[in-house]
Amino acid sequence: MPQHAQNTRVCRDCDGFATAAITTGTRHTDGTRATLRVTCPTCKGNGTSAPVTLLYRAGR
Repeated sequence: MPQHAQNTRVCRDCDGFATAAITTGTRHTDGTRATLRVTCPTCKGNGTSAPVTLLYRAGR
């Protein structure tokens, strides 16, 4: 019988890739590239997001 995958809430801004390494174009003295690690500000590097709360209008 097939197993069903659980639905995980993936961050809509980073699409689950919460941290990226960006090269600056320069190199260190040993020849390696200088990189910056940037995390997603929405999920704060977690890769998942909280469920969206639904707003309902009460009344007429």
